Amino acid sequence: MIARYLAKRLGWRRLDSGALYRAVSLSLLRAGLVHAGEARIAAHLADSPPELEAARDGEVIYLNGEDVSSAIREEETGVAASVVAPLPAVRNFLLKRQRAFRREPGLVAEGRDMASVVFPDAELRIYLTATPEERARRRHNQLKQKGINANMRDLIRDLTDRDHRDSARTLAPLKVVPHAVV
Repeated sequence: MIARYLAKRLGWRRLDSGALYRAVSLSLLRAGLVHAGEARIAAHLADSPPELEAARDGEVIYLNGEDVSSAIREEETGVAASVVAPLPAVRNFLLKRQRAFRREPGLVAEGRDMASVVFPDAELRIYLTATPEERARRRHNQLKQKGINANMRDLIRDLTDRDHRDSARTLAPLKVVPHAVV
């Protein structure tokens, strides 16, 4: 929400890296490859790379020309994203595509490794955080607006587990980079 506001206010492009990971995950779900192993996923990404596009404001995501903005926010896609996002093949596939978003007049990029991996040379790196309870409350409200019932305790647990997984992974761990505004 803050990145969306800031990008709009500045007239810059916005990159929601999580949306791109979810779009790749949706592509892998449709191909039946989410649990196929990294070698098969890497081959799929090399042989049939999903074409990813985002509107300037980052609100609309296209996968092979199809608007998948709603589909990538579904629970199944989110679960798939948590399975494939840590894989080097997926992270490497997206790295160049994420970096291609940086164009004049500027870019507001949101994501767990934007400052540490994707744009380590960014002039300004801001690290925003909130308690798992607050993030769960926001997610609960998002789901509720879509008519999806969710349990707060489950959401808190899922977010806490995800934070731990992302902080502990070897490749592109979640971390505050030096000189970041926290």
